Amino acid sequence: MWNVLIVDDQNTSRHLMEMTVEGSGRYKTVKAIPLAKMADIYALTLSVDLIIMDIVMADGPSGLEVAEKIKSSKPQIKIILVTSMPEVSFMERAKKAGVDSFWYKEVEEEPLLSVMDRTMAGESVYPDAPPRVKLGLADSSELTDRELEVLRILTTGCPDQEIADRLSISFSTVRTHINHMLDKTGYATRTELAINARLSGIVIPE
Repeated sequence: MWNVLIVDDQNTSRHLMEMTVEGSGRYKTVKAIPLAKMADIYALTLSVDLIIMDIVMADGPSGLEVAEKIKSSKPQIKIILVTSMPEVSFMERAKKAGVDSFWYKEVEEEPLLSVMDRTMAGESVYPDAPPRVKLGLADSSELTDRELEVLRILTTGCPDQEIADRLSISFSTVRTHINHMLDKTGYATRTELAINARLSGIVIPE
C-alpha cells in the first residue's frame, strides 16, 4: 500500500483525487491539504511515498517551488504535478525541478491512476505538449517562445523598457514582438492582449 499526500487548493479537485486514491485498493491518503507551503513539512514528518500536487495555488508558494524543495531533501518521494492551466513553461520547469510526472486535469486522456501506477513503477510520465488554447484569432501554438516570454511579463503590467531589461533584448524588439502578437490574435490593444492571455492561462507570471 503506497502512502499518498494530496495538495490542491480546490476542494472539488482535492476530493476527486482522494476518491481516486482510496478507490484504487493500492494507495492510501495520508493527508489532503489545500496549501503547498505545508507539503514539505508533511513530507518530512509523515511516511509519504507519492505526492500529487497542484501547481497554481491561491495562497503561498506554487506547487513547482515546493516540489523542488521536497526533491532536494527527499528525492525518493515520487511527485506528480497536476494543473488545469496550459502555461507552456510548466512542464520544462517541472523537469528541471526533478518532478517525476506531470498530468493535466480535465484534458488528459490517460487517467490519473494510470499515471500514478507508472510513476511508482519508475517511469517519468509527461504529456507531449501543453493543451492548445485559443487566444483571440490565434492558437497558442502559433506564438513563439520569445513572444510568450514577452507576453508573460506583459501581463504583470510592466512597461516595454522593463520587459526589454528583464529579457536582455532591445526596446524595439519588445515592441515588435507585441505588435506581432496583436496581429496574430486580432486584439486592438496590448491591454486587451494581456488580459485575455491571463484569462486563458496561456501564460502565468512567476
